[in-house]
Amino acid sequence: MGMFGPSFKTVALASVLLCISGCNTVQDTGLQSSNAVEIIHVEEITIDAIHSEMKAGRLTAEQLTRSYLDRIAQLDQASHLNSIVVINPEALTLARQLDQEFAATGKLKPLHGIPIIVKDNYATKGLQTTAGSIALKGIEPDYDATQVELLKQAGAIVLAKSNMAEWAFSPSGTISSIGGLTRNPYDLTRVPAGSSGGTGAAVAANFGVVGLGTDTGNSIRGPSSHNGLVGFRTTMGLTSRAGIAPLYLRNDIGGPMARTVTDAVKILDVIAKVDVNDPITLTGEGKRPPAYTEFLQANGLEGLRIGVMRYYTNEAPIDDEVKALFEQALVDLQEQGASLVESFTIDGFSELIKDNWCNTFSYDINAFLQTLGDDLPFPTIQSVFESELYSVPIQKSLEYMVSNGKPPEECGDLYTRQRNVEFRNKVVSAMDAAKIDLMVFPTWSFPPREIADVDGHKGDNSQHVSPHTGLPTFTIPMGYTRGETLPAGLSFTARLFAEPTLIKATYAYEQATKHRKAPLL
Repeated sequence: MGMFGPSFKTVALASVLLCISGCNTVQDTGLQSSNAVEIIHVEEITIDAIHSEMKAGRLTAEQLTRSYLDRIAQLDQASHLNSIVVINPEALTLARQLDQEFAATGKLKPLHGIPIIVKDNYATKGLQTTAGSIALKGIEPDYDATQVELLKQAGAIVLAKSNMAEWAFSPSGTISSIGGLTRNPYDLTRVPAGSSGGTGAAVAANFGVVGLGTDTGNSIRGPSSHNGLVGFRTTMGLTSRAGIAPLYLRNDIGGPMARTVTDAVKILDVIAKVDVNDPITLTGEGKRPPAYTEFLQANGLEGLRIGVMRYYTNEAPIDDEVKALFEQALVDLQEQGASLVESFTIDGFSELIKDNWCNTFSYDINAFLQTLGDDLPFPTIQSVFESELYSVPIQKSLEYMVSNGKPPEECGDLYTRQRNVEFRNKVVSAMDAAKIDLMVFPTWSFPPREIADVDGHKGDNSQHVSPHTGLPTFTIPMGYTRGETLPAGLSFTARLFAEPTLIKATYAYEQATKHRKAPLL
């Protein structure tokens, strides 16, 4: 879920061919079997617009699903975007069933007929789940990750699984032995960030309505920033991680990546639930409102006090164009009624952000692998490493992770490990002292890098606060650099379980600025 790893280069696989321009591994969508259903234009369509059209009798789930499948078939491989690993062969059948249900009941579920893109580290029942590893090719779990199950119950259709950085190791690029290299739809010579870069690229390119990503250090927010999307890393414990292939479970969070704040919030309303299979969700009991959509308020910035994290503009390197966008964003926030605290600082911040990771990967991933059945050809991450079925860029990281792991009980979690508790307390104390509701900073201080550029971590600001404190951070588009072509993101961080405040602020900013625009594939 993207918190470290070697810089990505165009190299061969150790034991398998790496498809640098794109891999023709996507399953047949079945589009050639029937042309009877009209293909519609799906670019930038929202959940509300879809449901409005369904209620008016002008759109069916089958039409919508087939249109997305057609768009994927026409563009993903032809453009070399290469964001999709596998298509759900049951997608059209599920769409027809949902159409029949609506015809019979006249009622739409919250996500009725909404095709979603799911990162390939979420367990999906009967649909290949690999975490980017060719060692898991063909593995189909007999259960759904909790978030996937909840979305299905709400009427969503898992349309496809997206490519990801192998085992979620890299925040800076998305390349895997199962799917090859994913590119940025805004500039195909550049990266979509990682490790949820496949979801980011696919949703940005309008291959699905919304997507699911995962975030250990960066990997919802980085790809969202690089792909002109809204990305939510929520409070630790608000949503379940059960059924997600972990990187460091103690830091992992899964959540929405969408083209609008409203669509992301509609996903959050469905997945923010207590789950007995992930006990940390008990921390959110009594802290989830009846509906997060209640906080989609166009005047939501009025009266908010926002701390400006000048560490990322004054002490850390930053691209001039990204900085200019950030300065304009601050003006926009003030124009919408927010008060800025320019002097906001966190005492000892440069030291607080050092040496916080605790490597539980091999223990966490082995526990996940055990859920995939008894016939797994490589039942442990050690056996995967020994098989040499991995891409060369991750070799050193994989060897390190396997050889230097610590048991979870030694690392604790974000609510029990003293170092994490102290970090969070210092951040919240600084917020309290400044009397601020939120703090803001550029999600990534540099534009998406070129694929051949090995300095992949430059400017990633998402690794610091949220992954080690559990505080929620949302990113939202704040404009474009390099001749209005490359997206940049603005991050908002709040206190534990203050998602309502984040929703109000990001929605108001989005409605006032309307920065999101589709890439030209």
